[in-house]
Amino acid sequence: MSDSIYSDKAPAPIGPYSQAIRAGDHLFCSGMIALDPQNGELVGSDAAAQADQALKNLGAVLAAAGMSYADVVKTTVFLIDMNDFAAVNAVYAKYFDANKPARSTVAVAGLPKGARVEVDAVAVSR
Repeated sequence: MSDSIYSDKAPAPIGPYSQAIRAGDHLFCSGMIALDPQNGELVGSDAAAQADQALKNLGAVLAAAGMSYADVVKTTVFLIDMNDFAAVNAVYAKYFDANKPARSTVAVAGLPKGARVEVDAVAVSR
């Protein structure tokens, strides 16, 4: 059995998917890009600013599920340019300072709405 999770403090999905799905103790969060939750417009022109907004959006979805960054066990970071790796890491470390989930970083040809960064996550309630 699974439940769809939705937060109005995160941007609405731009496709036919949920912000997150809870399956038992696990929360599977869809990829978040740097969209403003109010108007759906892309925030920030560089990867660091976009990573910050994407992670804020992720935090809103986690909170809607009664979770936090401390519950995240795995993330995937998608970058359109691996030269942004260090800048994104600096922002990412602010959100995952004590808890360092397993992570993959993947270079991709493009992301929705011209975003530079996308982050998805799996969290487990403890």
